[in-house]
Amino acid sequence: MNSLRLNGLRKLPPGFRFQPTEEELVFQYLKCKAFSFPLPASIIPDLNICNFDPWDLPGDLGEERYFFSVKEAKYKIGNRINRATASGYWKATGSDKQIISRRNQVAGMRKTLVFHMGKPPHGLRTDWIMHEYRLVNVPNNDFNSANNPMMQNYLNHGMEKWVLCHVFLKRTSKKSSEEEIMQSFCNKNRNEELGHRMEPKLYNFMREKDAESSSSSSASSRSDITEVSSSACS
Repeated sequence: MNSLRLNGLRKLPPGFRFQPTEEELVFQYLKCKAFSFPLPASIIPDLNICNFDPWDLPGDLGEERYFFSVKEAKYKIGNRINRATASGYWKATGSDKQIISRRNQVAGMRKTLVFHMGKPPHGLRTDWIMHEYRLVNVPNNDFNSANNPMMQNYLNHGMEKWVLCHVFLKRTSKKSSEEEIMQSFCNKNRNEELGHRMEPKLYNFMREKDAESSSSSSASSRSDITEVSSSACS
């Protein structure tokens, strides 16, 4: 399948969507990137995720975006990762999730981060979410590195260097205008139908009352006539 380029990024042809599973992201893309193996498709660009605010990242804001990023140390000494951008910072939330292979082996982890505007710890939480995938273990039999310390060091360096970032804007519960119009139309029809069913039939009720009154009057008149006739005969 041939991909297209737009603003330096590869784009899939119309009608195609890049919707990989978490297992595919870790084992088919991140693993190959970390160890310089050929990728299944050149669809994920490389960039430093902290050089951009989430709304300035390349790609369509309405779509989920994926990037390979190199871990950047926050300080020269220590292992803390820099997560600050020009307008805010990414803050981790919740517990990391294990990514398990079909062999039932944990080889990756997913960290969830939320973008906050401003400076920590008083930043303003936004709806921008990032899932950061990292490698934590690669079986030795995959690369025959058990007896090769240099190869093992190379693998460890690759695992520690690269992460795969999945950035998206969290969908809120507010419905789109089209959905709101459709819902309003359905509610209107439903209310009209219920109103039609529950509408009091005053006209029919009054007519039935009049009919009963007329019937009672006729019966009374016939009774009076009968009584008069009986009196006359006697």
